[in-house]
Amino acid sequence: MKDVLGKMSSLNVVSLILAGGVGSRLFPLTADRAKPAVPIGGRYRLIDIVLSNFVNSGLYKIKVITQYKSDSLNKHLSRGWHFPYTLGHYVEAVPAQQRVGQSWFKGSADAIYQSLNVLADEYPDIVCLFGGDHIYSMDVRQMINYHIRADSDLTVASIPVPVEEAKAFGVIEIDEEWKIKGFQEKPEQPKEIPDKPGYSLVSMGNYIFNSLPLVSELTRDAENPESVHDFGKDIIPKMLENYRVFAYDFSTNDVPGHTESEKGYWRDVGTISSYFEANMDLVQVSPSFNLHNPRWPLHTYNRTLPPAKFVFSNGPRLGIATNSLVSEGCIISGGRIRRTLLSPSVRINSFSEIEDAILLDCVDVGRNVRLRRCIIDKNVRIPAGEVIGYDIEQDKKRFTVTEDDIVVVPKGFIF
Repeated sequence: MKDVLGKMSSLNVVSLILAGGVGSRLFPLTADRAKPAVPIGGRYRLIDIVLSNFVNSGLYKIKVITQYKSDSLNKHLSRGWHFPYTLGHYVEAVPAQQRVGQSWFKGSADAIYQSLNVLADEYPDIVCLFGGDHIYSMDVRQMINYHIRADSDLTVASIPVPVEEAKAFGVIEIDEEWKIKGFQEKPEQPKEIPDKPGYSLVSMGNYIFNSLPLVSELTRDAENPESVHDFGKDIIPKMLENYRVFAYDFSTNDVPGHTESEKGYWRDVGTISSYFEANMDLVQVSPSFNLHNPRWPLHTYNRTLPPAKFVFSNGPRLGIATNSLVSEGCIISGGRIRRTLLSPSVRINSFSEIEDAILLDCVDVGRNVRLRRCIIDKNVRIPAGEVIGYDIEQDKKRFTVTEDDIVVVPKGFIF
């Protein structure tokens, strides 16, 4: 292991984050923002999770590939993620630039192909290519060590999921050495893990490449008119023919400060329902994704706001929060919240009752309001006496409502 760590320290590693996805299944939360810019856990953005994993792993050369409605994301990066370039550290947004033609990014592989100039500038030995919109903790150094030990050209982070869920991911077949022998992107009938019936091994969308094979395959793919220019559909299946491609068992990743129950936690927040459940995971007594681990902190942009305040403690006019996350700048003024996440500068006024809810920045809740199983996007002022989440048929006339009756009030909605 010492030899591997010594070799890793001498390698030039550049990290690329794919953050240009539309995130249409998260609408209306993605109506005005890129998916990686969607808030999570009250005070964070989804992009903060992968950035924190890289930084906590000691990887400080990071490029974020953006495209769709990236203004909110770009502001977040510029305000909260700036490193001293004099030390060779940076987090930089790379917008779509039409560098190789007149088209925008045609797929995940094309996004990197059109951004190859960022690799040419750095001459990296290894490229970490990760998605920007999943929830997990990973010591990326351990995956790089595995990649080196396996003498791999491409290593794919993997995790078992139930077969029904596997239809939404790239499904991996491996041999006894974890070398990948088959890869199918979003198959209708995912293949099960031989010794784990009911489960399939899927790609987490996190890859480690040796630099030369990556550049070679992206160039070849760009010249193929039949390709859809996607890593899962084109690059990985083709690399199986000529390169050493291995799967990395994410469940073996040992993050400092983690308990055994936190190992292997990974969530794809591709839908409103999965996003809602991921947030609700965070308010559990012992969450599997722990925001309070000082040895693996979740970093973000910190605004200058006062501490949260809870006021009134007489009779029914009681400012109280239970099993909840309350961000800075919030005021709980005589209302009650349960299993709820409040982003910065939310105000809850007297006699209001809120449970199983997510309220984003600067939401103002009037008196005697009742909210249940709902997501309220930023800058919404809810008038006194409003009721949401109790009469779903009425809610459907005004708001987006999921199949499992989660109500989403869009950004800036006027009642």
